[in-house]
Amino acid sequence: MSINTTVPPATTGRPAAARLPGDVDNRATYISFGLAYVFGHGSAALSKGDGPLLHLPGWLPMTLLGTGLTVSTIQGTVAALRAQRTATEPDDVLSGKLLGVAWITAFAALFLAITGLASTLDMPDPQSLLWPTGSGFVVGLLYIAEGAQHRNLLHYGLGTWLALASSTAVLVGSPGFYWVLTLAGGSAYAVAAILERRRLSSLSEHPQNSRR
Repeated sequence: MSINTTVPPATTGRPAAARLPGDVDNRATYISFGLAYVFGHGSAALSKGDGPLLHLPGWLPMTLLGTGLTVSTIQGTVAALRAQRTATEPDDVLSGKLLGVAWITAFAALFLAITGLASTLDMPDPQSLLWPTGSGFVVGLLYIAEGAQHRNLLHYGLGTWLALASSTAVLVGSPGFYWVLTLAGGSAYAVAAILERRRLSSLSEHPQNSRR
């Protein structure tokens, strides 16, 4: 008679990294948006106004901001679609797809709105005000929607801060609103990138908290 024994697999004593479906690493998106704020809005803040600290070509700040926002929007869309691919429930899959498309739709709508307002408003260079504040407001609302969907408090809080800061910046004259966006937005993304690393580390140790 032979006796078969099953030896359980050896474990390292550490819990395996686990993450609930729909949870993704947002650090790349936070960093790219943060750089767009610092270099785009920061260069405008330094070169605009009656006594500019730097003399830069007028096209440079908007080019830096536009390039940064384009790269960041692509990364935000990819992150939303990545979250959708990790989802298992049909409702979560659909929500992920809609959030991914929402990034493209929101900025397309913003482009049309700003283009239309620029052609009808009787004010010099309205795009220099509408694009910086409008893009921050739109991104903030998208973060709020994604944070609510994935129950990610960090993402939700960052979106709330960006929406409020961008709306408040409209009340400040040029070049003051560039400084508001640079400091409030750039610092918020820097803090969020640091906290995102801690959040992901916490998820690996405590999978039950993976939606926080």
